Amino acid sequence: MNRDKVGAVSPPVKSRRKYDNARREEQAARTRHEIITAARSLFVDQGYARTTVAQIAERAGVNVDTVYTSVGRKPDLMRELVESAISGRDEAVPAEEREYVQRLHASTSAAEQLQIYADAITLIQQRLAPTFLALRDAALVDEDCRALWRQISERRAANMRRMAAAMRATGELRADLSDDEVADIIWSMNAAEYWDLLVTQRGWSPEQFRDWVLDAWTRALLADRSGAGPAR
Repeated sequence: MNRDKVGAVSPPVKSRRKYDNARREEQAARTRHEIITAARSLFVDQGYARTTVAQIAERAGVNVDTVYTSVGRKPDLMRELVESAISGRDEAVPAEEREYVQRLHASTSAAEQLQIYADAITLIQQRLAPTFLALRDAALVDEDCRALWRQISERRAANMRRMAAAMRATGELRADLSDDEVADIIWSMNAAEYWDLLVTQRGWSPEQFRDWVLDAWTRALLADRSGAGPAR
């Protein structure tokens, strides 16, 4: 330890550096959060094309250079918005690390898997739907956003095919539906557009949406439909 002129003990240099690094990381995370929050608000409220990086910087209370160094260009911001809305955090989380995905893998019942997924998609769409619809509109005018739109849509479809295969392994799916058909049915009804139609435009509550998709999937996909309806 170091002593100053009056004999007081000062913190070790390494401890001060560790503390300073932690403070800088915390500040950087806070700045990144403010930028992402500002971008989400502007992209949703006035659209991607009309939003400038300068407006995002002003809303976040930082300068333009900080936006670029913290997150990146407008397409990078849009990607971060979508990924953070899916994960519920300020950064992307791989599907296998998401709690509900782990619960899906652990379940041996197709009916239970549908219940888990209906609960999860209802929580996710409350965060994701406005941003994903903004991405859909941005894809019409920006090539990077168009590529992101295709990538996310294809990734979602691939995830649904894996879910269909896992449900098939339980022996509970209808034999007259292929795994691709099962995946497409779930894929079409977990979309932001479907959420927007029922919740935003028709005024359904999130709980009403969750119960509806669970009931519809149960009736449409399971061989034994006697358990149709939400188990609450």
